[in-house]
Amino acid sequence: MTTRVRRAAAYAAVSTLALAAPTFGWATAVAFGAVAVAALSVTDGPAFELFARPSDRQAGRLHGLAGFAFAAAGVALLSTTLGLPTRVFVASVLVVGYGNLAQQASWRFDASPIARTGAFVAGALLAAVGGQVLALEIEGYAAGVGLPEIVFLAASGALVAGLLRSVLFARDDPLVMLSVAFLLWLFADLAVSVTVETIAVAIAVTALFGYISWALDTASIPGMLTGALLAMLTIVLGGYAWFAVLIAFFGIGSLSTKFRYEQKKARGVAEDNEGARGTGNVLGNAAVALVAVLAYAARGRLPVEGSLFLFAFAGSMATAMSDTLSSEIGGVFDQPRLITTLERVEPGTDGAVTWQGELAGIAGATVVAAIAVVLFEEVGTLGAVVIVLAGAGGMTMDSLLGATLEGDRLGNQAVNFLATLTGALVGAGLAVVVLP
Repeated sequence: MTTRVRRAAAYAAVSTLALAAPTFGWATAVAFGAVAVAALSVTDGPAFELFARPSDRQAGRLHGLAGFAFAAAGVALLSTTLGLPTRVFVASVLVVGYGNLAQQASWRFDASPIARTGAFVAGALLAAVGGQVLALEIEGYAAGVGLPEIVFLAASGALVAGLLRSVLFARDDPLVMLSVAFLLWLFADLAVSVTVETIAVAIAVTALFGYISWALDTASIPGMLTGALLAMLTIVLGGYAWFAVLIAFFGIGSLSTKFRYEQKKARGVAEDNEGARGTGNVLGNAAVALVAVLAYAARGRLPVEGSLFLFAFAGSMATAMSDTLSSEIGGVFDQPRLITTLERVEPGTDGAVTWQGELAGIAGATVVAAIAVVLFEEVGTLGAVVIVLAGAGGMTMDSLLGATLEGDRLGNQAVNFLATLTGALVGAGLAVVVLP
């Protein structure tokens, strides 16, 4: 057993203390706190050698273990004082502990980044499922929570933790744990009804979607995990029709990125990393859509009709599709003009547009609208017009922000976010005004 695996196994063993929470309650927080305090007092010896990370050896203290245990103690206090479900606490701690163990163990068989990431997610998923089941059995609530809901929370936590671990360092485990805890708390509070079929399809599609996006170099590993998480949440919280809109954007958008890539690269207008999209790019285009899906899942608690969230979702996706196609298709044509003054500018200038790109963008919004008409009874012909207008409005906002604020004040991802937010607001607003 390598040093990395032994260290990860030791951390996993500490995380297993979380299973005491259903029986001992607040005493579990005390136990984790005691581990943290003890870790700060250890400077050498077998325990230090077992738990020490490279940064701990430089500092001469087990800061990594102390941070891990303090974070677990904090989440335990949330469970005992503010109502965070015990099973969420258990899952959040085990996701990090056993996800890291599975990742380190995978080094012996395949050291490739995709294999290690897959091992982390798989180990975290299994540990979170097992931990929740044990916690519910001990508390006597097993009959009130179905296995599909348990697997949904576990899969969500595993993907979020895997995503954060792919962009952070091992010393950031406390941040990963706290992020997973708060997200799963939200999902548990939504009390989403999940069927066996839905979660099975969601996990299968998520895994396939993520792997294909990575294998075809359309997304980096963080981008792949972000897209996979969005896909699963959209299927479970929205439904297959919502996912069809999302996957249409990712599929068509990724293909358009590859369209005449070398030509766009030579002109200086191509996406970086051979077109592989990272987390920032994925969230910039889809964060608003995710919020719309979450709001739709909570529609029973909000004084707003669920159909408005549908049009917000479709409007944001139409904007993302329009903006992507207008940039990727329009980027291969000459004589772009700045949208604010219509003067000719160099290709790649922020806020520059071509008439070919504008047509491609409107065509992209029309594709989203056509899918929505076919799959959603609430949309109809007039609703399709609303979605196209929302996409065109969001695309125009993207160009205006690019010409005025992008660069010194706003980054590209912030511009994408604001553009999709505009599309969502236009879609929901027009739906209120023009639809019966």
